[in-house]
Amino acid sequence: MKILITGSSGMLGQALCAKLADRHEVIGIDIKEVAECKLQLADFFQLDITDRNLIIQKIEEVAPDIIIHCAAYTDVDGCESNPEKAQELNVATTATIAEGCKLTSSYMIYISTDFVFDGKKKSPYTEKDRPNPINIYGKTKLEGEDAVKDMLDKYLIIRTSWLFGKGGKNFVDIILNRAKKEKELKVVNDQIGCPTYAIDLAGAVASVISNQLPVISGRLLNITNSGSCTWYEFAREIFGLANISGVDIMPISSEELGRPARRPKMSVLDNTKFREISDRYLPPWRDALKRYLEERKNNK
Repeated sequence: MKILITGSSGMLGQALCAKLADRHEVIGIDIKEVAECKLQLADFFQLDITDRNLIIQKIEEVAPDIIIHCAAYTDVDGCESNPEKAQELNVATTATIAEGCKLTSSYMIYISTDFVFDGKKKSPYTEKDRPNPINIYGKTKLEGEDAVKDMLDKYLIIRTSWLFGKGGKNFVDIILNRAKKEKELKVVNDQIGCPTYAIDLAGAVASVISNQLPVISGRLLNITNSGSCTWYEFAREIFGLANISGVDIMPISSEELGRPARRPKMSVLDNTKFREISDRYLPPWRDALKRYLEERKNNK
């Protein structure tokens, strides 16, 4: 199949390119060029995805079977201070991609987030739970979901969470870099989620495309690594696996951290539906973290 990936130079985009390029004709689109990603592609277009006419033109030119829309403004606090940019990148651009899919009869896969929920539920969120975002990022990603649902019949919305991996800003790298400079780290201990390795998510998306897409029941799917933790517990596991000593990790509350954007206190996603269609769960997040740390070590 011919698959067009927006945000192909980003964390998930690069992982998808690497996973899909062997079996499919993969074309990338991104505002920035990454040589490693480009080498895996049948073609690559460096362009601004907010340029509606250019994007529509390119989609019609490529005429893909599937578009995986990874590109987004994912800086949660940045979205809070620049809602216009969040609206443009997460809503208007998503609507443009959906319009292009409609014109070319392409299947659209839209990558969304656990932040569409308010975090008040005491158990993992299923695909049937009603979203209620509490920050601009979550609101604009939900509006992106709505744009896809309103415009298309052939689509799949994938919600994931706490993504980490090479090729983009992520919690693991931030913690490791801070540990080189600071003797004490304060990490939030009242937000619970599912850390997810970009490589594992890309593998799950590839599996869905190859095996379940023609028969998938419903058009919304949660996909994360197994298990859950707080950011503090995540940081402690990073330290343990990376053998970091001499640095204290202090648990604090979200209020003490005082970030511009509110975060859901509990945003664990239920993966039962994914297991039902694929007959598997993704590996536990601790296993995924161990593999990522090995990847970082090997790439140095």
